[in-house]
Amino acid sequence: MSFAEVSDLYQDVILRHARQPLHMRRPAQIDATASGDNPMCGDRCQVFVHFAPDGSARNIGFEARGCAISMASADLMAEAATGRMPASVRALAADFAALVRTGATASHDPAIEQLKPLSGVSEYPSRIKCATLPWAALLAALDGATEATSE
Repeated sequence: MSFAEVSDLYQDVILRHARQPLHMRRPAQIDATASGDNPMCGDRCQVFVHFAPDGSARNIGFEARGCAISMASADLMAEAATGRMPASVRALAADFAALVRTGATASHDPAIEQLKPLSGVSEYPSRIKCATLPWAALLAALDGATEATSE
């Protein structure tokens, strides 16, 4: 597959998740929630987490408004992080941050594959905060905080 074909495929994935997010909803049960906002571009995201008895994230949902990158990131994040223990979510968030900052990651986590469509964000430094905002909100929720920043 050529670079142009991969780029087009990634663009399609981002647009599909931005326009028709599968996880943009409030779960019936919510154990933790946090909001994040990026005043530079107007992105806003609130993440909701329901934990299973073993402490894993049984259900992750979000409500958001923002650019396609922010919306797609939130939806892909909810998909990739659901079912994981908090330490695993943190590790995946760190791998994702490396991916969007550099365009690559040394991670061997299979979930990073579904996040790779956002790797192109590394070419646009001003958009990195758009991609990482939902993750910052998720990490804040896991920490018991109610607010996160995109820093």
